[in-house]
Amino acid sequence: MKKFLKILGKFILGILVTLLIVFSVVYIKYNEPLPKGVKSAEADDMATKMLNAVNYDAYKNTRYLSWTFPGGHHYVWDKDQYKVDVSWNTTKVALNLKQPNTSAVTIDGEAVTGNEKTEVIKTAETYFNNDSFWLVAPYKVFDKGVTRSIVTNNDGQKGLLITYASGGNTPGDSYLWFLDENGRPTGYQMWVSIIPIGGLYASWENWQTMESGIPLATLHTILILDLDIKNVKAWN
Repeated sequence: MKKFLKILGKFILGILVTLLIVFSVVYIKYNEPLPKGVKSAEADDMATKMLNAVNYDAYKNTRYLSWTFPGGHHYVWDKDQYKVDVSWNTTKVALNLKQPNTSAVTIDGEAVTGNEKTEVIKTAETYFNNDSFWLVAPYKVFDKGVTRSIVTNNDGQKGLLITYASGGNTPGDSYLWFLDENGRPTGYQMWVSIIPIGGLYASWENWQTMESGIPLATLHTILILDLDIKNVKAWN
């Protein structure tokens, strides 16, 4: 038994060392400081161009969105009523975005109450805030508490730096959007509290036009990781 534990310990240590080396290499290669943007009318113009490219008027009139996010998180969002059905595994939350404490929670078909209910509601809120951002972030560049500025890289390419001073689970996060010639996003760099490497790039691709007329990106690639959003629908 002692011999087995010793071998197991060496194996676990080897994995940890390997992960540390991989993280160090990735950090050194990709980590960048948050660039300093210039707040200007040009930034607002660039944000407006992006909104036009993703048909913001149609988004405002879209009532329902549904999708499945990697990890098995399922959503049906009634945007007009500020309500969203969130489910994962055997947990279902009828989440009220305006009054979260009034949300209903079931696990294995049984109603959940008390502290457990509160914790599950918080988890559902966190899932929704993160997973919906990967679907509709381009529509949020004029949200309350958002600042917009222009960043010009060494190649002369201009990007739109968006910083969220409030809202969501991680206020202070920043995203540097890059757009194609028509204003549609091709991807962004991220400076977010949940990722220790600043400036990681995530693509926005595999755009699909929904029934309500809005285009949504259903694939994001970060390094070698694909975030493939499934079953995406939007309708009125």
